[in-house]
Amino acid sequence: MLAGELYQADDPEIQADLVRAERRAEAFNSASVDDPARGELLAELVGELGEGAWVRPPLRVDYGQRISIGARTFVNCGAVMLDVAPISIGADVQIGPNVQLLTPTHPVDPEQRRAKWEAAEPITIGDNVWLGGGVIVCPGVTIGENTVVGAGAVVVRDLPANVVAVGNPARVVRHI
Repeated sequence: MLAGELYQADDPEIQADLVRAERRAEAFNSASVDDPARGELLAELVGELGEGAWVRPPLRVDYGQRISIGARTFVNCGAVMLDVAPISIGADVQIGPNVQLLTPTHPVDPEQRRAKWEAAEPITIGDNVWLGGGVIVCPGVTIGENTVVGAGAVVVRDLPANVVAVGNPARVVRHI
């Protein structure tokens, strides 16, 4: 699964990991904003949480433990981070509401899909990136540092550092 090879998601071990993550996410998402344990619940949910990082619930994940969130990063409400493959988010990143980071892929071949085969590719978000509300980042994408992705964009291929990208599919409209 982590190597990008095909796997079957209904494997009992994988299902147990999903259930564990769902329970942790439920605890985090239902914790009160003034509950001192909320930060601890988030730290238990994700693999790495940088100092001063802040995530507003609700947060949806597949496994949680394959997510790395850098220092001082802010993730607004409604984020979906499907971490079948690793998701690495740099420091000082701003993530708008309802952003989706999607690592799973599915075969184009209908017989493989019918047989429940899946795969995944990692996502990397560089330092000081801003993802506007509703952005979707597809499997295997890397976004370079300081890049701004406009609201509603669908990022299907890598974006370099220091650019503004918008649209579906996202395209660079200017350099910073």
